[in-house]
Amino acid sequence: MRLLALAIILGTTAVVTSVAATAERGGGPGTALAIGFALIAASLTGELFERFRLPRISGYLFFGVVCGPYASAILTPAMARELQVVNGVAIALIAFIAGLEINFVRLRPQLRAMLTMGGVMIALMWVSLTVLFFIAWRWLPIAPDVVGLPRLALAMLVATVTVSFSPTVSIAVITESRARGPLSELVLALVVLADLMLILLFTLSMEGVRFALGSGQAGHGILSGLAWEIFGSFAFGGIVGACFAFYLRYVRREVTIVLLGVAILLSQVGGALHFEPLLAALGAGLVVENIAPPEGDALRLAVERGALPILVLFFAAAGANLHLGALAEVGVFAVAIAALRMALIHATAKVGARVAGLGGEPPALAWMGLVSQAGVTLGLAILINAEFPDWGGKLYALIVSMITLHETIGPILFRAALTRAGEVGRMDLETGEHRTPVVETPA
Repeated sequence: MRLLALAIILGTTAVVTSVAATAERGGGPGTALAIGFALIAASLTGELFERFRLPRISGYLFFGVVCGPYASAILTPAMARELQVVNGVAIALIAFIAGLEINFVRLRPQLRAMLTMGGVMIALMWVSLTVLFFIAWRWLPIAPDVVGLPRLALAMLVATVTVSFSPTVSIAVITESRARGPLSELVLALVVLADLMLILLFTLSMEGVRFALGSGQAGHGILSGLAWEIFGSFAFGGIVGACFAFYLRYVRREVTIVLLGVAILLSQVGGALHFEPLLAALGAGLVVENIAPPEGDALRLAVERGALPILVLFFAAAGANLHLGALAEVGVFAVAIAALRMALIHATAKVGARVAGLGGEPPALAWMGLVSQAGVTLGLAILINAEFPDWGGKLYALIVSMITLHETIGPILFRAALTRAGEVGRMDLETGEHRTPVVETPA
């Protein structure tokens, strides 16, 4: 019945899209059609994936890729772009959920070891990739004629973007799996640390490229910019989180509507002030969870249910906007670099766990939660392409191809790791609730 319903929805939308295209009609109806179609069809696809013990997120992504403008074209390019209207709110909600999952009292015994493992992993991966990219630069389809200091600067920049993980995908897999335990907490700590270090490395690498290519003044405002983006983001999120915690403690009415307003505030106002929305929302969630624990727990359960339609649209849009043509152009290089990245994640996770003194199954499985790449990595590639259009477009195509591979493989690997660790559904067991479906199939 689910397959039949999905086939009917796909066929109906394809006909409507074709008729609208023939009549050269667009605008508002296209947005409404795209959102409604994605909510229903992607939800059904995610449910079908779950029946095969695969993450629902993979189903949402698969729906976006197959129905997007670069495959079957049921979603037109305009409709695919319009689905991205929820991106900022979705990232804020996902990061807010992550903050609600990080309880310092619970994590304190192993927090230092987690940070040590993450620092060792990122440092080893970044240095290894920088050296390898520098040596093999002439064969990479970016700017093969560059030599000397510019080559080193570009190798550092490409290594930084390649190393990056995906907090949004990793956290979303934990959320939709209703997972809790040592592996979930370790992966959360690692992806948050990686995002902080990524901002630092990317800023420094971009300044290095500007200096090496003679297109800017290195060192101008680096420290102040980093302080504003990292510490300012956390401060802004902390203030918003404190106000929200106060509201939860003394008002507790229309929490879903107020939460949506908080997400918009964190993503839109924070972005306008040059804060990192991911870090700001993470800080807000941390404040709510650690300052008002009872209200924070109740909110977390409400968020996980109320945010699910937003997550469906977010990952469906991510799949629809993946340019499959880029994979064909630089597919061999993308596959090679993706395989190298996965091997380095696996190897450095072992070294990092040994240095940190972490043993057992969770550290051994943690690498499977770090494969995904998504919005943050794509955003960095867009920034590079905008500032250096002569070679940035080639790097953008390579990064998009890698993201396509990592978004396909990463959620499946992480869900398998959570299942093997016995953490899937444990969140409901600890809260005494029965597991609820991740997305209600619309009537």
